[in-house]
Amino acid sequence: MKSFLSRVISSSASLALLSLAPAFAADDWVLSEDGAYVIDTRAQLAWPRCVEGMQWNGKTCAGTPRLLDRAEATALATGRWKAEGVDWRLPRVPELQRLIDKSISPPGLNPALFPAAPGSWHWSATANVSGRGGANPYNYGTVMQGQAGAGAGQMAMINGWAVNLSTGEARGDAARGSRLPVRLVRSSTALGDTVRSPANRRQP
Repeated sequence: MKSFLSRVISSSASLALLSLAPAFAADDWVLSEDGAYVIDTRAQLAWPRCVEGMQWNGKTCAGTPRLLDRAEATALATGRWKAEGVDWRLPRVPELQRLIDKSISPPGLNPALFPAAPGSWHWSATANVSGRGGANPYNYGTVMQGQAGAGAGQMAMINGWAVNLSTGEARGDAARGSRLPVRLVRSSTALGDTVRSPANRRQP
């Protein structure tokens, strides 16, 4: 994992990918009635306030984050979907990046919404579509080149996309065997979530 984290992130690729995520707008975020979820009203997504392995105790997230490899993270989401009948899944890169609040210093997850959150790399559901692990599949030039080739599928089997929730940076060359925190997400309309006042106006 050190080799992945120690690589210099390409400024052009990371900036192009960061631009996909809409800016954090405080009015878009509200808390569920029980306070255990943060609802993104614009994207219609429900986020647990705690990563996997931690539990919401009514005031904060307690416990220790579970560190999972890519296959375990995917299996966890699938298993929960089947067990609860709710569409739990791994979030995509832009969805994770949308959680970054740039109005706070330093930028990152807002602790009023996501207390005790690990500010580190998290798994996403986004898959590599380029034969180059560090290439940005969302970059217009990369798409137009259309040179994924036979190596693309092999790279996708070895690597996956992860997002640093302290900075919003994303990498497509995270080894799938790396053990990272997981924050699942689901549709906020799946169970007709009830919400209370906007999170920026009323503290949990």
